[in-house]
This record gives sequence, C-alpha cells and structure tokens, in this order.
Amino acid sequence: MFLGTNIKHLRHRKGLTQEAAANEFGITRSTLNNYENTAVLNPTAELLITFSKFFNVSIDVLLKIDLSKFTDKHIDELLKGYDVYTTGTKVRVLATTVDADNNENVELVSVKARAGYTSGYSDTEFIRKLPMLSLPFLTKERKHRAFQITGDSMYPIPTKSYIVGEYVENLNDMITGEAYIIVTIDDGVVFKIVNNQIKTNKTLVLSSLNPLYKPYEIEINKVKETWKFKHYISSQLPEPVMNN
Repeated sequence: MFLGTNIKHLRHRKGLTQEAAANEFGITRSTLNNYENTAVLNPTAELLITFSKFFNVSIDVLLKIDLSKFTDKHIDELLKGYDVYTTGTKVRVLATTVDADNNENVELVSVKARAGYTSGYSDTEFIRKLPMLSLPFLTKERKHRAFQITGDSMYPIPTKSYIVGEYVENLNDMITGEAYIIVTIDDGVVFKIVNNQIKTNKTLVLSSLNPLYKPYEIEINKVKETWKFKHYISSQLPEPVMNN
C-alpha cells in the first residue's frame, strides 16, 4: 500500500509541516510521522476518511496508487475528480511519462503492445517501456498518445495506421459524431465514432466508418480511457477516386 508515501507527497504539495497537518487530522505529529514513514501502522476507518476529505482523494487511490510517480499536472487533475460510474465525469488517474524538460511524451502503443495495454494502461512502469514519438506540431497543453490500429472497420483509414489521440479527462465532453480511441474492459483498444448517451442511459454507441460493421453499445463503467482523434500517420496512400 502507498498510504504513507501518498500522505507525505500530498502534504508537501500543500506546503504543510507535519505539525500543521497533524493538527488538521486531529492526531499528534509523531503519529503522523509514523504513518508517513512506516507500513506497520493501520489507521482507523475514521482517519482514512479524514485523509480522503482533506486531500480530496478517494481512499482507494490513497491506498493503491503511488501518486509520487505522477506529474503535478495529473495530480491536480485527479484532485478535481468524482464518480465516473454515476456521472461519467471522474478525472481518471493517467499513467504518463515526461521528457528531461518535464514535457509530456507521446507514447506509442503498437499492435503488439495493445494486448498488454488493456491491463497495463494504469501501470507507470508499463507506460515507461513504450516507444516515444516526437510530434512538435501537437500542443504541449494537452496529453497525447498514439495507437496503432488494425483491420478495415475504419476504412478508408488504412490498417496499421497510427492514430494520435488527445486525452479526454471528462467523459461527458465526448462529442457525438467525433472519432475516439476507447480503452474498454471487454474489447480492449478500439477506434470508433461515438454517440454519447451518458446523460440519458450511461452508455456510448460506437460506430465504424465502414458500413459493413454494425454499431454497438457499451456501458460507461466498462470504459477505462478515451482519446479524441487528432491525426493519423500511415505509410499507405489513400486509394484513388475513380471517375464514373
């Protein structure tokens, strides 16, 4: 568990001494020091709730996710989050990497890596092992990632193309009729046109550009990540338009 390191990390971000933070929590400084520096002590449920409310981070995140590995930007985003399963608006914790200048990298998820990405998308170590792209035309104000697609469901975009997506923090911001890379529990990584029905029945209807593929519906609680289509990269030329 990462409770101790997370409390220390979040306390430092707030600029609080142990003494000041302990006063906020209603415990002694020595008790807080023990929580921050040992995995032996087990706080009460009431104290876990106090930590959670003070830092505005869920107990699950405090216990299970090492926040020290995330950038300040993404921790700031996390602190704004709330329940995705009922509202579709939770700011999900995004595993990411930065370069030597603390700029977001554009990680590349190849066809080979896609199978592992479904389970490793939130694992910082997995993300760090992905190849990195340099795409200077992308804005530095947004997080981007590239995914390689296969098949003809999004034809005329060729198979084996690389789809560059911009991370969607709030699922309600997904625009009906736009294309997204969606990471799901059941189907893995898919690239589809979205019909956003979160507000009416907490689902997305996913369609292909190729009319041979029928649309299908997924529940929003099956969605792990969403990336809005920005560009695609392909080594293949589009097929010529034939005059009748």
